[in-house]
Amino acid sequence: MNNSRSILTRSLLYSEVTAFLKLAMPLAGVQLSQAAIGFVDTLMMGRIGLETLAAGGLAALTFSVFLYTSSGILMGVSPIVATAYGAGNKPEIERVVQQGCLLALCIAIPISFGIANFDVLMRQLGQAETTVVLGNTYLDIMVWGFFPALGFALLRSVVAAMSHTRIIMAIAIGGTIINIIGDYVLGFGKFGFPQLGIAGLALASILAIWVMFLALVGYILTQKELKTYRFFRQIYRVDRQTIASLLRVGIPIGVATALEIGLFAIVTYLMGSLGTEVLAAHQIVLQTIAITFMVPLAMSYAATIRVGQEIGQNGLIGATRAGYIGAAIGLGFMILMAAILLIFPRQIIGIFIDISDPRNTNVVTLATGLMTIAAISQILDGPQKIIMGALYGLQDTRIPMILSFLAFWGIGLASGYWLGFHTSLGGNGLWIGQSIGIAISAVMFFWRFHHLVRVK
Repeated sequence: MNNSRSILTRSLLYSEVTAFLKLAMPLAGVQLSQAAIGFVDTLMMGRIGLETLAAGGLAALTFSVFLYTSSGILMGVSPIVATAYGAGNKPEIERVVQQGCLLALCIAIPISFGIANFDVLMRQLGQAETTVVLGNTYLDIMVWGFFPALGFALLRSVVAAMSHTRIIMAIAIGGTIINIIGDYVLGFGKFGFPQLGIAGLALASILAIWVMFLALVGYILTQKELKTYRFFRQIYRVDRQTIASLLRVGIPIGVATALEIGLFAIVTYLMGSLGTEVLAAHQIVLQTIAITFMVPLAMSYAATIRVGQEIGQNGLIGATRAGYIGAAIGLGFMILMAAILLIFPRQIIGIFIDISDPRNTNVVTLATGLMTIAAISQILDGPQKIIMGALYGLQDTRIPMILSFLAFWGIGLASGYWLGFHTSLGGNGLWIGQSIGIAISAVMFFWRFHHLVRVK
């Protein structure tokens, strides 16, 4: 009873909301800025043509699958650093970050090779030859941005876990501006530059990624507090115990991330087998919710940090409060986003393509139906991601990984495939299936968090 009263004390609730938003809002700015890179690329692709939109969107999603999965493995750094920072353990923070940098390099090399040769798998998955050629053009250039993107994700987690979030937002916004200008100049051949099409969009993206990565490294090396940490010294020395700790926490996060984003990727490839128009409509909706989802994704990072810091400082009561408050804030935000998607679907679709063009009529109709399903699924998608972040803050990663597999693949993909290919629903059926998986995952993650904080 006393614990319940302390959790629900108004002053503590207010303090937690303030602390959570102080972390979440700049991180949301970071995520929105990074999502804007893919959003602007997709927008430009749509202006070039439907084939470019379909192929480029597929390639961009493929790159994101590799990046977010790899970043997920490195996410083991975040809760460990947050807990150590809360406890004032500077040597532990240095050791974890040094080994995290080494791990990032070891991950980047083989994954980059896989991205560079992904066209082979695209053909085996039944994609049209035009889609394969255009998509491979994009990936062959984007592969050069994989290491700095992974490095930025790692260092962003470290800096955020130590409550330095505003600088990350500033850097991300700067990178987004660079990308938008680069897309316009290189994609469409402005100011004397050649018109490079989808290749120009990829070049602009990797330029923005490198600028963000180097800017964050420069901040860490010069900021008054952070420069006292020896993050980059002797990173070539392997500390097996620390690496094992990072992998113990990080690998399940990476697998869970791969399962979630992999569901969207597989659904996208299945959409491609239904035709270019279906794939184009899917890309419009997917890029739209990718923007709205960046806010709860940032909140999930904030939940990981807040729960980890509370574990290091105040124990389980504060961690419990942090997890539930984060999820509640995320639910409110996603209800608002769902309302916008339901009320203004055609206006949103019109951002990507000319809805008055008769050639786009089928795409508009398809995208409108998908937008309705996506809007409803978003209401639960945000809170489930945030409560998963809270579980990560407790360094509970293995069980959520198993639950992710059951929800996203065992239920979501299986039901979506049946609805999409064995009923008349087509693309709508695929989206309904993955939405079912999201709903199931939300229930299971909340049950898991409640079980842990109650038992402990």
